[in-house]
Amino acid sequence: MLDNQRELLERMSADIRIQFLKMFGKLGFGHVGGCASIADVLAVLYGGMMRVDPANPAAQDRDWLVLSKGHAAPALYAALALRGFFPMEWLATLNMPGTKLPSHADARTVPGIDFCTGSLGQGISAAVGICLANRLKGQSSWVYCILGDGELNEGQVFEACGTAAHYGLDHFICFVDWNKKQLDGTLAQVQNPVDIAGKFKAFGFDTQMARGYDVEDIHACILRAKDAPDAPHCIVLDTYKGLGIDFAEEQEHNHHLVCSAEQCAAAIEEIERRLKEGCYPGGMRYGKA
Repeated sequence: MLDNQRELLERMSADIRIQFLKMFGKLGFGHVGGCASIADVLAVLYGGMMRVDPANPAAQDRDWLVLSKGHAAPALYAALALRGFFPMEWLATLNMPGTKLPSHADARTVPGIDFCTGSLGQGISAAVGICLANRLKGQSSWVYCILGDGELNEGQVFEACGTAAHYGLDHFICFVDWNKKQLDGTLAQVQNPVDIAGKFKAFGFDTQMARGYDVEDIHACILRAKDAPDAPHCIVLDTYKGLGIDFAEEQEHNHHLVCSAEQCAAAIEEIERRLKEGCYPGGMRYGKA
C-alpha cells in the first residue's frame, strides 16, 4: 500500500469516529464501544475496496455489506455519508423523531444499507443467501459481513457457515470484530469462544487474523482472501472495544454508554491530535501483533 493511500484510509477511519461521536454527543448516549472497533474495517471497505456507487446504491453489480452487528449502524452511517450516499446533515438526526437513521441498520430508509440488521446471529445467514443468489444470477459481486464476537454465541452463525462452505461461496468474506467484550461482560466471562479462527477454519473457511486497528493489514488480508482457493473467507479482526476513544476505552463496560457533548468533543480533539502526530489509529499506538 502506498503511503498516501494508507494516510487517506487512516483519515477516513478517524472521520468515521468523529462523525459518530458527534451523533452520540448530541443524543447523550450510544453504542460507542462496538462502533469504534469497526471504524477501521469500514474505512478500508468504503475507502475504495468495495465496488459501490453512491449515485446508484441499489446497482445490481455492486458489492454488498451486511452489518450483522446492527447496533453499530452509526459507524456505518458515518462511512456512507462520508462516501456521499446521503447528506452529512442526516447524521445529526440519528435516532430522533422523523429521522431516516434509526439506531440499528435499516435498509428501508438508508441509501447504501443492504439489509436490516439488529437481531444478532441473523445477518450472516442473510449475507450467505445474498452471495448464493448473486452466483445463481451470474454476478461476480463480493459480499462482506461484519459479525460481533459476542454474536458467535448464536448457533445460527455456524449453521450459516456450514452452508457457505457447502456451496463454496468464494466471493463471501466474513469479518469477526474480536474486541473481547459483549453487552454484559468480557467474552471469557459470558461464554469463552476459545479459538475463533480455528472454528471458522473447521467449518471450511479460508481464515486469517488481522490487526483490526491497522488499515494496511486489513487491506492486505482482504486482497489475500480474494486470491485464495475456492472457499468462503473469514478475517478475524484483533481489536479493542472503544478503540481510539479514551473515555470509552477506560470503561470496563463500554457496550452502550451515556456520554456528554463535552466528552465527545474532547475525544474528537484527541483523535485529531493523534492523527497529526502519526500515531492513530494504527499499530504505533497498540504495538505490533
